[in-house]
Amino acid sequence: MDALSLLPPLLALAVAVWTRNVYLALGLAIWVSETLLAGLNPVLGGLASIDRGVGVFASEGNTRILLFCLIIGALMAYMRTSGGVAAMVAWLRHSGLAATPRRAGLVTALSGVVIFVETNISLLSTGLLGRGLFDRLNISRERLAYIIDSTCSPVSILILLNGWGFFILQLMAENGVSDPLAALVWTVPLNFYPLLTLGLVFVTVGLNRTFGPLGRLEAGRRDDPRAPADSAGLVGIDAPPSRAVYMWLPMLVLVGGTLGFMAWTGNGNVLRGSGSTAILWSVVLATLTGFLALARSGRQKGMLLQTGFDGMAGLLPAVTVIFLAFVLGNSLSALGTGTYIAAVAAQFPAPALIPALLFLIAGFTSFTTGTSWGTYGILVPIAVPLALGAGIPLPLAMAAVMGGGVFGDHCSPISDTTIIASLAAGCDHFDHVRTQLPYALLAGLGATLAYGVAGLLVHV
Repeated sequence: MDALSLLPPLLALAVAVWTRNVYLALGLAIWVSETLLAGLNPVLGGLASIDRGVGVFASEGNTRILLFCLIIGALMAYMRTSGGVAAMVAWLRHSGLAATPRRAGLVTALSGVVIFVETNISLLSTGLLGRGLFDRLNISRERLAYIIDSTCSPVSILILLNGWGFFILQLMAENGVSDPLAALVWTVPLNFYPLLTLGLVFVTVGLNRTFGPLGRLEAGRRDDPRAPADSAGLVGIDAPPSRAVYMWLPMLVLVGGTLGFMAWTGNGNVLRGSGSTAILWSVVLATLTGFLALARSGRQKGMLLQTGFDGMAGLLPAVTVIFLAFVLGNSLSALGTGTYIAAVAAQFPAPALIPALLFLIAGFTSFTTGTSWGTYGILVPIAVPLALGAGIPLPLAMAAVMGGGVFGDHCSPISDTTIIASLAAGCDHFDHVRTQLPYALLAGLGATLAYGVAGLLVHV
């Protein structure tokens, strides 16, 4: 299939940008991909697209993630309607911890750093907290989306006590790495993109200044005080304050439960636990906790279940996009898109530039397929022998692939993490991608240069 395998993801990106309709973009890309697999028969391609969608549920991990993203809607609705979110926001403001734009941004960014156990949990938790703070201080939701997206994913690829860490460990072990844990630990100081991205976030928060499309968007809103507020899109956002425990206790159950269940499913080893199983079990327990908190608050009597269903309904569009992204990723895997990109990279003749090339190829693969998981699955088996054969330190090559996967996610409008970040912040998805892009490109340029220098140094 060769270069034709690039057509579906590039078409998805073009249609998404042109129409701002991610459903149409993903659906069309799936159909084109399946049509190519069906020997250019569009009818068989359409039928195969349906079967490909059904096949998503053959993966227990995918099914758990989709269920998690639905159930979290009920949890968020319970915490809002009980007044727990409003109470937590009020406490942060009155205590002075988040009374100014700088402090609100810092509290949100630090929350994204602390909750590193799972990217989706981190995005939704920090978005839920930050939304109330940012709205009351008249800071744009797009800035919130940038802060949470550019802290949660980078931290998750640096502090690897999560599904990403175990996945990459397994991939390295399966490809002949004798001590994958040591190699993974040494990727941390060499993972330049997430380190630069985190630094850029805290500089932005500290200076309270934005640039590019984000700066222009915020300047326009200051110039036009009549500009409409963003739609929250979820139930209970206007509930008056009650008790902060109605928010922090369910969140404690969610985060603590995830760590506990990962240790349990891993027989005492968090890294060997099932991340998708742990987050599904913990979100069910957290939602039950939120349900009981709402019942205790005395609000929404007789409407407890309906509140949860309404919360899930608010997340149904985002879950649909994530489902379509899974379908497209599976279809592109069958088409061989990532394998083709990696094969092109492997023919590069200058060994010293291999780390920079791996970073860029991982970024492009993640950008076009919308998944860093798929990027790692494709590129780690290629990067290991490539690094060993070219005399590149394995941690340097692995760090380039890992950071590149996050870089591509940050730039891609079809990435599940950018979709969830937009949802968590309550802003338009394409506005988030457009306003975050200059920050991601700046950090990506810095990382590319750093990998170029590092490659030259190891070949001196």
